[in-house]
Amino acid sequence: MTRWLSALLALILSTFTFALNRTEQQWVDSVRTTYGERAAKRVTTWREEMENYQKLDERQQIERVNRFFNQLNFVNDINLWGKNDYWATPLEFLGANAGDCEDFTIAKYFSLLELGVSDTKLRLVYVKALELNQFHMVLAYYQRPSSEPLILDNINPVIKPASTRKDLLPIYSFNGKNLWLMKSNQGQLAGESSRLSLWNDLRSRERSLKLNKPIVNYD
Repeated sequence: MTRWLSALLALILSTFTFALNRTEQQWVDSVRTTYGERAAKRVTTWREEMENYQKLDERQQIERVNRFFNQLNFVNDINLWGKNDYWATPLEFLGANAGDCEDFTIAKYFSLLELGVSDTKLRLVYVKALELNQFHMVLAYYQRPSSEPLILDNINPVIKPASTRKDLLPIYSFNGKNLWLMKSNQGQLAGESSRLSLWNDLRSRERSLKLNKPIVNYD
């Protein structure tokens, strides 16, 4: 009897479907309207994965979030959005199924915030990618304020300490509150992140749920 009950319970659990909350359903519906059904499924998968990541410790969370978003396509802003520089919201990034380094970094940042990682542990870092001879953005994770940060990157998918990334030259970094000039691992405080116009525009679209469509389809 016990074995039969265990089998029945396993069957019930296997048929359980993930349920979106009201906000998540609104996100999915908005993405479906703007980008189509495949895009809506990507957002649903993101929400399912985020539910699973809640059970993990912080190091596992950064690894899983990094891996999840690195699956998307890299496309330059001018080819995707028709603009030299455009910072997409996570929903726009998933909707377009493509983005550049800023979009990968932003999506990881907001996902980790949602999972409960403190904003004080995260910085979006604008760097010079020396081997590619171009500007680039990565996400830095500080386990403690004095810690050497770990780097989440779409170019190199392996999370590594900043000191091992000799190919990256940090220029400035920011989070939801502050802006730093990166003269050291911790940087020199240079004001508030609201000084960045692209960041302000991104946050405005995020709050209003405004979704822009790319000029080409990478779905």
